[in-house]
Amino acid sequence: MELWDIAAIDQHAHNLLQPQAIAGYPYVAAFSEAHHPDIINYHARHTLFYRRSLRDMADLLKCEPQESEILAKRDNLGLENLTKTCFNAANLDTILLDDGFLPEEILPWQWHQQFVAVKRLLRIENLAQNLIPQVNSFAEFWEIFRAEIDPPPPEVVGFKSIAAYRTGLEIQPVNIELAKSQFNTIKKITGEKTPRLSDKSLIDFLVIQTLEVAAKHKIPIQFHTGIGDPDLDLRLSNPLHLRFLLEDNRFRNAAIVLLHASYPYTREAGYLASVYPNVYIDFGLAIPSLSVAGMRCVVRELMELAPISKLMYSSDAHLIPDLYYLGAKWGRKILGEVLDESVKDGDLTVKEAEEIAVAILHGNASQIYKLDT
Repeated sequence: MELWDIAAIDQHAHNLLQPQAIAGYPYVAAFSEAHHPDIINYHARHTLFYRRSLRDMADLLKCEPQESEILAKRDNLGLENLTKTCFNAANLDTILLDDGFLPEEILPWQWHQQFVAVKRLLRIENLAQNLIPQVNSFAEFWEIFRAEIDPPPPEVVGFKSIAAYRTGLEIQPVNIELAKSQFNTIKKITGEKTPRLSDKSLIDFLVIQTLEVAAKHKIPIQFHTGIGDPDLDLRLSNPLHLRFLLEDNRFRNAAIVLLHASYPYTREAGYLASVYPNVYIDFGLAIPSLSVAGMRCVVRELMELAPISKLMYSSDAHLIPDLYYLGAKWGRKILGEVLDESVKDGDLTVKEAEEIAVAILHGNASQIYKLDT
């Protein structure tokens, strides 16, 4: 099934690096979740993802599939022309940017609007930790934090939490007195310096308060789930830990989006989407980072049980524009292959498969983020 004529909504991605920051990252670093120089310098080039991507980028840029040739072609194009090439080839309708990743090194979200429509995802942990050095009391902190999210800024169509990275997804109720106490401890230690927020009680408190606001305004909140860089304890990023939040009726009007297909907890994510009305899943990062067989397996596992109306495309592109194109290419290719299989198996008719492709690549995200309005 050929899906290139469907303009995709990339429902979770990140800002590109500033030109001066790009020099600090070898090209291969964008193709690995690792930080350790031994992985980047000696091993990341030997993944199936990287080797496949060299051929893909060489085809797009019309050069030999060698890293040196691709880098020379990218340098000759320059960042703006390279971004235009990748975004046009990706056939994107809209991208939703989480600009909390490497905030000091990235281009502003507005810069990306010259290529494609852009909306923001507000990362709540970054908002909180950036506020702490600016205030003198918890009361002041809480007043400003709430004002920043309720109502959300006009360009913000959803919230984002990286609780999985910091303290895990087993988020529990925290009373305001405990949150205040933990804030005061952090403030006493860090003073006017920006802390790395990693206190479970305060993060849980902020996540739950943000969920209340999301439910009030009927906007989604995304949760990092599954794989990530080594800052993550993978055991704590299983979406099954979110049970308390999913069972709480206060949050029923807030769509909870499980990012990255929760890989390797993909079947667990599919189950949650099948039984909780406000749970949705995207398959960014798993696509395009896995092998072709691995990507196919992930989409198959999501579609085993999860309603099609709960699945969405994203790339989790970051650092460089190449990943926007690679995500779009393989997202469409793998989705098309799995839908073809479903038709052959008798699960779907051809017409149903065509409708589902539009829903996953565009329609579902457009609906839950209210992009058409």
